Amino acid sequence: MIYNVRILVSVFAILFFISSCVPTSKYREMESKKLELDEERNDLFANNEKLTVDNLEMESRIIALEADMEEIADEQSEVQKEYDELVKVHNELNRRYEDLSQSQDALLKGHNRETRRLLTELQKSQQDMIAKENLLKELEDNTARKMVEVEKLRAELEARNQRLVELEQILYSKEAQMLALKESISKALYGFEQDGLSVYTKDGMLYVSMDEKLLFQTGSIQVDPRGVEALKMLAGVLEKNQEINITVEGHTDNVPVRANASFADNWDLSVKRATSIVRILLDNSSIDPKRLVASGRGEHLPLDTGSSSDAKRKNRRTEIILTPKLDELFDLLGNS
Repeated sequence: MIYNVRILVSVFAILFFISSCVPTSKYREMESKKLELDEERNDLFANNEKLTVDNLEMESRIIALEADMEEIADEQSEVQKEYDELVKVHNELNRRYEDLSQSQDALLKGHNRETRRLLTELQKSQQDMIAKENLLKELEDNTARKMVEVEKLRAELEARNQRLVELEQILYSKEAQMLALKESISKALYGFEQDGLSVYTKDGMLYVSMDEKLLFQTGSIQVDPRGVEALKMLAGVLEKNQEINITVEGHTDNVPVRANASFADNWDLSVKRATSIVRILLDNSSIDPKRLVASGRGEHLPLDTGSSSDAKRKNRRTEIILTPKLDELFDLLGNS
């Protein structure tokens, strides 16, 4: 379950990527949206942790109550035994008293002292029986209250466990969905690995990473034919998986580009490259545009912080990040 929660947390992390700005002018607005999504992610994680903690506390309370009930049952049994013994004694005294009453003359003449003793014992026996009856009633009432509380806690625990099971089922389903999607994409894009394409999972998300050499000429936002071919195949898979959100992130190295009429800097270049890829995906499939986000990272999220030409080559890439829709999960947590 911890692994699933980690996946859930990671899924919320990608919402940060999804909320990244498309044009540079909207960056601050999208940064604000990122913070909101981060808060939702933290709330989700906190809710899941709270359910787990509450579940453990509830089980501890039930165990304690059941132990109390066992003690009450033992005490009730002992009191019942004493009560039964008192009833026997009381009946015997009544019998003896009746025998004495029937021998009125003898009792009046020679056994007055014995009669008073028996009457005293009988009265004390009656008082003891009343006290034991009151104690038994109190124990029965206490047991009934404990039973009501235990049943209430059991019902609440069962409801919490059911929500946890549903959460785990949703997370498992999303994980299986992403694994199947990875296999489909890997098969569709087989043969492009040598061109700098890779498919991998990270933090519960599926990444399709493409090097610059597969997609663009240096400083260009026009996708090369080989890259268009790969994107068309990818679009064919994505249009069949409608429950997947798609974020296209452009990345550059830290070498400044010469500003021109097409783009102002590396950040602008990365955004427009992402937009070019989004257009190819839409033009070659029936993907709902609402599922797509085009964003640029510029040089600000490098894979390799080195200054070598190989490090810069690694950083010049485009990542298509695929995440499952979590509407069902949000609805379940909202009803918790």
